[in-house]
Amino acid sequence: MSSKSNDQGRAFEYACIIELKDRIAARRPVTIDEESVMAARRAWKKQSITEQQTYLRAAGAFVDTLFSAEPLIIECDGDNDIVVLSINKDFDAESGDVRDIVITRKTIRWDIGLSMKHNHFAAKHSRLSSKIDFGAKWYGMPCDENYWNTIKPIFARLRYLKEENFSWHDMTNKEDTVYFPIVNAFIKEMYRAYKADNTIPARLISYLLGIRDFYKVVAIDKKQLTEFQSFNLRGELNKDGKKTKSTLIIPKADLPTEIISLRFKPKSKSTAELYLNNGWSLSFRIHNASTIVEPSLKFDIQFIGVPPNIITINCIWK
Repeated sequence: MSSKSNDQGRAFEYACIIELKDRIAARRPVTIDEESVMAARRAWKKQSITEQQTYLRAAGAFVDTLFSAEPLIIECDGDNDIVVLSINKDFDAESGDVRDIVITRKTIRWDIGLSMKHNHFAAKHSRLSSKIDFGAKWYGMPCDENYWNTIKPIFARLRYLKEENFSWHDMTNKEDTVYFPIVNAFIKEMYRAYKADNTIPARLISYLLGIRDFYKVVAIDKKQLTEFQSFNLRGELNKDGKKTKSTLIIPKADLPTEIISLRFKPKSKSTAELYLNNGWSLSFRIHNASTIVEPSLKFDIQFIGVPPNIITINCIWK
């Protein structure tokens, strides 16, 4: 992700903190964990007034929907019951918590999280290299010797080209000599792991979606709407309050248990498509993440299908 895109994402997070604080404060005590939002505030200040207004419109659009799904945010149990708004640190994502904004009520030991995205839908951007064992990292099963024997010579060549200051633009055959064989090795290794352990599909989804349930909030500037999507895999979301019930019901979604198909996307040499049972499907598009050749690549991983009981609501900007 470029520095500009990173700043825009953090600025959107800060806009959501602003909107949530203002809207919650009208109903009950709320505070911001100031230390946690410092980086987001710096990114916010770099944006133009027009950009800030756009982020605030995007943030304001989904708040009522969130309140209808999570009445514990606005229900108050006395003056000492304070809602705390915070932003997770990067190492939280590395340890498996993909939530960006966390809303907490410490008096009842309750919290929910939001994963914020600005104009993109990628689930993850996972890197591959001659040293990164994606199997061990993603679902706990190390890649086998066949995988390493296939990909290591390719990355060794990329390492040599980097030393020669080669650019990706100069590699006219990169799809055939780099992308296709690496994605093909990935497909074979994933199938091998699945045959050895049929819990791989569920563990893969848990890697992509993290160890905590959350709502994904995507600002789509061109359409002037904010997409609000539930990922309630463990039943952590949508809890009723003592006095207030949820008016938006968020069902629990089932994790996959089977690989139906894993193959190249038709007419593509750089993208694999994975189809699982229970309504899950994903795409894995491999790409270079720099101008100069590097001995590593990235997967742009996106959901192309989710179970019907994952609720998606389009919130139109005002």
